[in-house]
Amino acid sequence: MRLPLIAPSDLSPDQRPLYEDMRDGIAKGFGGFVTQRDDGALMGPWNPWLQEPRIGKPIWDLTKALSGESTLPDSVRQVAILVTGAHFKAAYEIYAHVAVAQKDKLPNAKLATIVAGQRPADLSAEEGVAYDVAAALTGGGVLPELTYRAAVEAFGPHGAAELCYLVGLYCLVSVTLNAFDVPVPD
Repeated sequence: MRLPLIAPSDLSPDQRPLYEDMRDGIAKGFGGFVTQRDDGALMGPWNPWLQEPRIGKPIWDLTKALSGESTLPDSVRQVAILVTGAHFKAAYEIYAHVAVAQKDKLPNAKLATIVAGQRPADLSAEEGVAYDVAAALTGGGVLPELTYRAAVEAFGPHGAAELCYLVGLYCLVSVTLNAFDVPVPD
């Protein structure tokens, strides 16, 4: 880990409001995995964002918009996030979103296949679209027209856009986690 966790008592005046917003948002929407140390210091991507509040706050705002106001089914979101995390081999992201996906009742065999970088045969039609969009976008280049059309057909134009933004956000999350060598909690 390249950045020390910041105990709440050590927060700067610039960090405190972001910490409080993140702590409250995490408590409401990010359950099932470890997000903070016993003293309240935030772990995962939240610690690097907290280190740089000028940059971290807009990223957190985007995270809240794509999490709290999502129109996509939970399983679709988790498939897209896990495809992205697996592409980047972002350990904390994989750890956290496997836990969330298990809570959402996605089978372990399906999750293991995605985390291994492969497309499970038993994806629902919507999950398959999410997988294909995330795999294409993380692979680089323009999203193929047929894949884009499948996303619009499955989720409507706004849902397709949301799916693309979700993949982009989790590319950023993955890069953040990898850049600062954020570990999986013990």
